Amino acid sequence: MARLGHWIDPRPEGIYVPAADLWIDPSRPKERALVTHGHADHARGGHGEVWATPETLAIMDVRYGEQTARPVSYGEVFDFGDVQASFVPAGHVLGSAQIVLDHGGERVVVSGDYKRRPDPTCPPFEPVPCDIFITEATFGLPVFRHPDTPGEVAKVLDTLAANPDRCVLVGAYALGKAQRVICELRDTGHDAPIYIHGALQRLCDLYREFGVDLGELLPATDTPKEEMRGAIVIAPPGALNDRWSRRLPEPITAMASGWMRIRQRARQRNVELPLIISDHADWDELTGTLEELRPREVWVTHGREDALVHWCETRQIKARALELVGREDEDD
Repeated sequence: MARLGHWIDPRPEGIYVPAADLWIDPSRPKERALVTHGHADHARGGHGEVWATPETLAIMDVRYGEQTARPVSYGEVFDFGDVQASFVPAGHVLGSAQIVLDHGGERVVVSGDYKRRPDPTCPPFEPVPCDIFITEATFGLPVFRHPDTPGEVAKVLDTLAANPDRCVLVGAYALGKAQRVICELRDTGHDAPIYIHGALQRLCDLYREFGVDLGELLPATDTPKEEMRGAIVIAPPGALNDRWSRRLPEPITAMASGWMRIRQRARQRNVELPLIISDHADWDELTGTLEELRPREVWVTHGREDALVHWCETRQIKARALELVGREDEDD
């Protein structure tokens, strides 16, 4: 009798499905790639064909140039030989998807990166019962329990109110986190202009093209210092301690990342205001998702694999680490 998932072949450079001759999130150019989302550790250029959501394809066009694209809407079902595939929301960033594969009476779900809490910039994670759940584990340790997002956003506004002659400079990953932080601020009623680093402009424009309202955004580079007093500035994490930040009025440095749970990381980046805002599932979301889906097996692509595999085994769920290469601990 064939083992469960025998038709899926995890390799260091990605997940290969021989029966369909396709790859999922390959780190090297392949003839046919299904891509879960637009972050660079999952989406690479140079493939023959790219199957992804329209949003992810647009992100890849911005980053790598025009793709040989096969747009896939959420819920759309398509066949590769005897393998049926569909994309469902992952709740990670704009356009992010889980990939559902059905073959020979078995269902495998490849989560890509995901989170379970609300995000105003993308549809929420959609749980799909399956035989094998292939999951990330970026924050796969019990120490990682993210606080409620509104409380973290309130820290920015409270700090700004207490320091009206300064600005708050928030470091946020250029794809997904920056736009989410902006939207979370808008949801509190903060309708003042937000100033952004030039590296964020194109992706913010792309989010707007897909209907995400970011409010008034102004370029920080061309704005006089005095006009940014009492304002919020968003920039990539690499700009926080760069010469670029010297143009700002006495910035209070913040950073939005799940890694801000670790104080040493905040100190290393000279972050005064750590904001624990993550686009990845924390420990409780990872384990809660597995309890909800109740798969027969769990395969872990990257992150803190050992702890999640151990958690599964103590609950009689067969689990393994795939040890894929090229998956990075992004600034989240």
